Formats: sequence, C-alpha cells, structure tokens
Amino acid sequence: MSVEITVLDPVDDADEWNRYVERSEGSNPFNRAEALRLQADDTETTLHLLTGFKGQEAVGIFPVFEYVKGPITGAFSPAPRSWSCYVGPSVLNVGKLKQRKADRRIQRFVEGCLEWIDTELSPQYARFFAAEFDDIRPFVWNEYDVEPSCTYVVDLEGSEDELLKRFSSDARNNVRNADEDAYVIEEGDNDDVERIVEQVANRYENQGRSFQLNPDFARAVHEQLPDGAIRPYVCRVDGEFVGGILVVESRTTRYRWQGGVKPDTEIDLPINDLLDWHVMRDGLRDGLDHYDLVGAGVPSINRYKAKFNPRLETNYTITSGSYGLDLLIDRYRKLR
Repeated sequence: MSVEITVLDPVDDADEWNRYVERSEGSNPFNRAEALRLQADDTETTLHLLTGFKGQEAVGIFPVFEYVKGPITGAFSPAPRSWSCYVGPSVLNVGKLKQRKADRRIQRFVEGCLEWIDTELSPQYARFFAAEFDDIRPFVWNEYDVEPSCTYVVDLEGSEDELLKRFSSDARNNVRNADEDAYVIEEGDNDDVERIVEQVANRYENQGRSFQLNPDFARAVHEQLPDGAIRPYVCRVDGEFVGGILVVESRTTRYRWQGGVKPDTEIDLPINDLLDWHVMRDGLRDGLDHYDLVGAGVPSINRYKAKFNPRLETNYTITSGSYGLDLLIDRYRKLR
C-alpha cells in the first residue's frame, strides 16, 4: 500500500494536525498549527499542511509555505525569512518498523510530498530545512541539492553536578562563583519576550547585520502556543532586565531560539553563562533529554557554545530551482 498525501486545513483540522505533531519524531512547538498560521501571516505566504497516510495511519507531516510575488513562486519550509525554530518534514509511527520498511515508508512519504508540491504549486524555487530528520536521500534521489550544516546539542543526563562538571573550567567557575544575591534569573512574561527580541535586534544593528524577526510575531507565539512551549528566561539585576534567552520546548528538547547575545552593560556578571546554565538545569530537573544550542556555524559564537561540552549534530538545507530567486525573495522580506 502506498503513502497517500492529504492536505489538512490549518484552521478546521488544527487539532488533528497537532496530534500528529505531538507524536512525530523531531517536531517542536513551531510545527503546531497555530504557530504555522502565525508564520504564514507574518511572511504573507499560504500554508499547506501535507500529511502522509498509509491506510488510516499517519506516517509523516510536512508544512509547506507557498510564496507568490509577481512572477516569482516558491515553496518553503519554514517560510522565507520567518526566523522560526526548526520547521520541515517529520515522520511518525516509523520507529517500530524494521529498517527496510522504514526506509521505504519515508521514501514514499517524501516523494509523495514532492510530487504534490510540483503538481499543485509548480514553484520556481524551493527551500526546505531538515532537522532531526536524518534520511534526506529521497530529496537527493529527486534531484534536490542538499547542503549540510551543524548545531551543538548538550545531552541533559546525570546529576546537576555531573552536568556542570562537563563544562569548561571557565564556564564552571562563572556559574559557581557568581554572587547569587547580585542577580535573579526567572521565566519572564510576554513583555520580556519583546525585550529579548529587541536586545538581539540591537546587537545585530550594532554589527551591521540584518535581523527581521518581528517582535509581534514572537509575542504572538508565546501567547498562542501551549504554556511552556516558549519560555522567556531573563536575568535581572536590581529589578532591571539585563539579558535573556527565548527557549522553545518540545517533549524531549529545549531549543535556544533567540537571545543570549552580548549584553550592552558594564555589569561584572557572566549573564549568558548563568542564563544557559539555568535553562539546562531546569530542563534536567524536568526530565528533558537535550538542549539544542541552535547553530554551530559561526566560529566566534561557537567558542562560547563549545564551553558546555556539546556534541555536533547535522541539519540540512534542501533546495531546488532557479539560482538567485532565493536572494530576490530574501530582499523582498528585508524591505518589508
């Protein structure tokens, strides 16, 4: 029996889609219908919720954003310039299968989705992201270009002391020697979400770099997703915000989505070391398995992230179509 691709409605079928998200391997809150709708609205794209079924059993989900601007058409997952955490294809009900059957099911699911995209959308350009989705061979077999990238992941295991001992000596000392009476780290509110985004935007601007994450979008996902899906960790000194990290939380993993930039303050306090430690420590206490630092491709930032003794994991950017259209689409998003 082949895998049949069905398109679910982002509103009417939201509960059904979210059930598949909760059961799929490697998904996160940004794959939920409410977050996908917000991404589509923010990027002026049309959302298609592709779902693969083998009989009555769901085997995969693939949210696709259709972009149309004049003569330019594209298919994306995540949406172009959305600055969302990992969005792309994901599978479910596959881990119980033997390898041969799992390979065949994933291949049929991916190829069914690509056939639907080609037939229904006919994009001139396509760009998808595969994270925690290891079998990218069906994309290669269908003549898509695949470019690997890396992220750092800290495994949350052992006791708190054992986790801390795996850090570099300077990270350990920064955590242990910080005066606990000099700061407060806590989970903030919706206003803190905007403060974190604005701090990141200011850091990018000071470096002459582009940053398009809409603070209203960040606030909206914090408001609309289930409690605990987006956690704004903030550091305050004398009651004032000095730094923060927006954490995305799935069933097994915390993701360092935004924040943790160099604070614009002269306070003698290792703010980001303390923030990351509290995120990891709380995740360990809550029984989560991993802390994904979201990226390991910038040498200057890698030096900081490597202090926590992470391991490397590979993600993939998958593209097809006319060279240069991605630049035109990104330019349009920047102008917006």
